[in-house]
Amino acid sequence: MTTQELQALVDQIRSGPLTFEADPAEIRATFDGMLATFPVDEGVTFQEVTLGGVPALQSSDPGADLGRVLLYLHGGGYVAGSAAGYRTLWSRLASAAGVRGVAPEYRLAPEHPFPAAVEDAVAAYRALLDEGVAPEDIAVGGDSAGGGLAVALLVAARDQGLPMPSSVTLLSPWTDLACSGASMDGKAAADPSLTPAGLRLRAADYLAGHAADDPLASPVGADLTGLPPMLVQVGTAEVLLDDATRLAARAAVCDVRTSLEIWPAMVHVFAMFGFALSEGREVVDQCGAFVRRHFRK
Repeated sequence: MTTQELQALVDQIRSGPLTFEADPAEIRATFDGMLATFPVDEGVTFQEVTLGGVPALQSSDPGADLGRVLLYLHGGGYVAGSAAGYRTLWSRLASAAGVRGVAPEYRLAPEHPFPAAVEDAVAAYRALLDEGVAPEDIAVGGDSAGGGLAVALLVAARDQGLPMPSSVTLLSPWTDLACSGASMDGKAAADPSLTPAGLRLRAADYLAGHAADDPLASPVGADLTGLPPMLVQVGTAEVLLDDATRLAARAAVCDVRTSLEIWPAMVHVFAMFGFALSEGREVVDQCGAFVRRHFRK
């Protein structure tokens, strides 16, 4: 990556129409329009499926091990985004891991506030187990709000007595809906994608009056004991930096095997921008290797 390439991407994000301070309907339309321009890798096919009553999209490519699954939860601040919109990112992660990808269309706020998204994520995970997929052959992943949701899924699944998957991969996870991390304001000027005000609005939409410190809403404060190996990827130019680092520290205290990668100057979920950043391609490859390494031998 050159400084010019990164600056060009930052300028493009800053000058774009997307703002998370807008009305959710406007955010959805703008977000989906932006994501629709991202190219999908050649040879990847998609199929609409249903998991535990939850609509989902499944990806595969000619080299995928269809017996293994990456269950991926997309970002979008709990109010926007979709499995279809995020297909470029999660299908690349699945392909890098050599498996099929499955992304649930979990319900969004404000129409469906907390804990609807958690319920849908657990239902999708339970459905994979019910289909006969061994937990050791399932990896979980997510970005931004989907990263926090991925951790909430694991905490809820553990508490319901479900077996844990092989690993969890988190890209710039939003794990504190109180938005209390020092980077929330400290990195606001550096972050071209998210603002503290926008995140607080979206947290209010999702929580709908529920306490922000509920561990299934803000898993940065959850008991993470018994969770599978965790990989956390985050850039230094994002307001959610502390959400990622505090989650990793919490996981380590709970004896979770945790890897934290902090990428200098990188923006929020920079893995999405592999078409513009070499780091975006590199981080996808690293995540794929992590997932493969933790599947059962």
